[in-house]
Amino acid sequence: MTTRPTPDFATDPSPEPTSDVLVRIDTSVAHPARRYNYWLGGKDHFAADRESGDLIASAFPGVREAALQNRRFLHRAVAYLAGTAGIRQFIDVGVGIPLSPNTHEIVQGIDPASRVVYVDNDPIVLTHARALLTSHPEGKTAYLDADLRDPASILHNPDLHGTLDLSQPVGLLLAAVPHFLSDDEATHAVAELLGVLAPGSYVVLSHGTTDFWPSDTAAQVPGLQRSTETQYRPRTRAQIAGFVAGLHLVDPEPAVPEPAASTTNLIEDSGSQLVSVFRWRPDGQDEPQPRDDEVACYGVVARTAATG
Repeated sequence: MTTRPTPDFATDPSPEPTSDVLVRIDTSVAHPARRYNYWLGGKDHFAADRESGDLIASAFPGVREAALQNRRFLHRAVAYLAGTAGIRQFIDVGVGIPLSPNTHEIVQGIDPASRVVYVDNDPIVLTHARALLTSHPEGKTAYLDADLRDPASILHNPDLHGTLDLSQPVGLLLAAVPHFLSDDEATHAVAELLGVLAPGSYVVLSHGTTDFWPSDTAAQVPGLQRSTETQYRPRTRAQIAGFVAGLHLVDPEPAVPEPAASTTNLIEDSGSQLVSVFRWRPDGQDEPQPRDDEVACYGVVARTAATG
């Protein structure tokens, strides 16, 4: 009988993974959520995740900065949606291993009654989410063990509908997730999720790219994915802009002061509003700014058309 390896955390995490979760963990293969946690300085990763992370960093030294800047972008975008845009419901897909501040902490800090549904399919994420993603008493959080490759598994989940009212605007968060799906999977998943959102909803999307790299650096990407559970698929500016084509895009660099009635614009060329994540409404904490080629990740916030 084959014995599954014992988890090899860098330091002992809390809580301990349960037996049903351990059955689903392959510690010999790197997983994006755990590798991302490693780059961010977390503690919930295995040897394979660290080895994969170090291999990628050897060819792309800016990867840790990229992970940090992507997370800061998500925080700024979520704060914008909860604050300026007044969104009170969120679906955070591919949430990863919780690291404070999490989405519900940001939005419930603005309105304690806000509701958040987290989605991921990694068993370690599941264990931590159940213990750490605790809602403010006035609001609510839920965790769906579901896969973006199968958007129906998200949309038909009773916990989604028991937590959110999809007849009202929702903030859909797809931060550093679509680049782990094939072209067909990503196009289908994003379209399906956007298709059920009420008018006036928003999507926050970030996505890796090799647009800023020389061709010889970009050519190394496939070889860096040995012993990796999920393949990374960087895309061009035009390909990423296609995910939000026809939506009203939030200006990444608004005028100061920003006109209250014009926070979004319908842009024919959505790529013109697609910027590196660290360039989307920087708050000063990101100084000194990195270079585009160091971060190599686009970010965009867009709104579905409002009624009337």
